[in-house]
Amino acid sequence: MKVNFNIVRQNQNTQPKIQSYTLEIEPGNTILECLNRIKWEQDGSLAFRKNCRNTICGSCAMRINGRSALACKENIRNELARLEKIATNNHHDYVTNTTVKSIPEITISPMGNMPVIKDLIVDMNSFWQNLEAVQPYVSTEARKIPEREFLQTPSERDKLNQTGNCILCGACYSECNAREVNPDFVGPHALGKAYRMIADSRDNQTTERLEKYNLDTAGVWGCTRCYYCNSVCPMEVSPMDQIGKIKQEVLARKDQQASRSIRHRKVLIDLVKNGGWIDERKFGIQVVGNYFRDLKGLYSLGPLGLRMLAKGKFPLIFEPSQGTETVRSLIESVKSLDNKFTGSKQ
Repeated sequence: MKVNFNIVRQNQNTQPKIQSYTLEIEPGNTILECLNRIKWEQDGSLAFRKNCRNTICGSCAMRINGRSALACKENIRNELARLEKIATNNHHDYVTNTTVKSIPEITISPMGNMPVIKDLIVDMNSFWQNLEAVQPYVSTEARKIPEREFLQTPSERDKLNQTGNCILCGACYSECNAREVNPDFVGPHALGKAYRMIADSRDNQTTERLEKYNLDTAGVWGCTRCYYCNSVCPMEVSPMDQIGKIKQEVLARKDQQASRSIRHRKVLIDLVKNGGWIDERKFGIQVVGNYFRDLKGLYSLGPLGLRMLAKGKFPLIFEPSQGTETVRSLIESVKSLDNKFTGSKQ
């Protein structure tokens, strides 16, 4: 079958342009195999990273039809099926790219949140610097005794399996909305590795690490919970889930006065437990105004409150939702399970 590959090309600090190549390929061919053929048979100047060709090294991460993935893992058949499914779900006329043009099209572009060096190659310096910032290696006094083994039980080692699968391909970093708007946020890859250290029984810096990962929006509170990192991860590391686990560790050790981020989470849960949903009258006062302790915060709520009153959207009374007891029971059950199966490492 024939496929058109629309590849976004550019040199450093230049405007991107799309260049198209047509190949006769087999449906089972991977995107990387097709890129290799384009480079070898049609255009030797095309630049992209590759290495293992077997979903191990993470070198060939790029955006394929708008989402970051490994070129060595995605094949033509599955990618065209994915596009058709998206078009069907969106009630879009997929015929535009298939029947009318007669040849299906696949668009390939460089990863996001990193500057382009050339074509599909991006500068990953910020990616590596943010990883280093979380110190993703075991730090323990036992290192002073070289002949001593780091012994772990099978259950302790099992806690590291999921995060240990990360191959640092950069797909999650590329799609991270929080990173796009907040250059201080270290990124899901770094915090995924950070949780590995929190969960590692050999590490003796848990308290210090949690203090560091708790730093405002540079750490775990910078995550916007968009789930993109989970959806594109080729190794099912689920970085956002690991960020959530770090948050739980932080919340277990901090009270509501520690920071607005922590207060936001704790107040939200408390209000939902008490009324089944959020009492908006209390939420701003308790979170932003810190229970009337933060006068500056309270003052900042004034303009919003006035606009809500003017538009009749400020609730003068609060009525608990139906099933509040059920909601409260569910929250307590989830909390109990978290304590039982994950727990805090002391």
